[in-house]
Amino acid sequence: MTALDYGTTFAALKGGAGPTWDHYTHHSFVRGLQTGELPRQAFLHYLVQDYVFLIHFSRAWSLGVVKSETLDEMKICAATVDALVNHEMALHIQTCAAEGISEDMLFHAAEEAENLAYTRYVLDAGLQGDFLDLMAALAPCVFGYGEIGTRLGAEHTADTPYGDWIATYASDDYQTVCKTVGQMLDKAVARRLGDTPSTSPRWANLQTRFTKATALEVSFWDMGLRGGETQTA
Repeated sequence: MTALDYGTTFAALKGGAGPTWDHYTHHSFVRGLQTGELPRQAFLHYLVQDYVFLIHFSRAWSLGVVKSETLDEMKICAATVDALVNHEMALHIQTCAAEGISEDMLFHAAEEAENLAYTRYVLDAGLQGDFLDLMAALAPCVFGYGEIGTRLGAEHTADTPYGDWIATYASDDYQTVCKTVGQMLDKAVARRLGDTPSTSPRWANLQTRFTKATALEVSFWDMGLRGGETQTA
């Protein structure tokens, strides 16, 4: 897989993020998923926090409907909300239920500081800025998990206990989401910034948003590695 699969805008933003992108997609948490060496408690702690993250992430994508300028943008944002709420979160519910963590406990879990910082950063980008500001902040999660899923799907050890997680993000369904969002982002950028967006005065700010969100993904993995007991508010 290459970055081009997810569009030229993502490829440019990923390149502009420099080593921060590699720190995110090759984090030791990710390597632990691949090899199966990630402590189970750390994975469950991450899943609980990621469930809470996806609630706010879904709200941010809903804001994308408000910020859209075309029907196509509205449709893709709405479909992404559906994919997050009705499909991706199901993995978290199923896995945690097997460990005695109910959906109600997931919904009311106390947010870690890294979770709070990341989700509010994304929402703030959308509230302060326009559609492109929001997409730049949302993009690292969407495309990063797609890239990680593809790589781990090809390389993970057969006996890793995290095969279901890997399969979710390596799946054709998730890869289709990434490619669809990538195509939409390319069109949105061209519509607003023209055919050479990197020359626009706005590009540097979009790059900053993307890179910051990527760094917050790194912090989210760090938080996951801390493990700890599941807490409820």
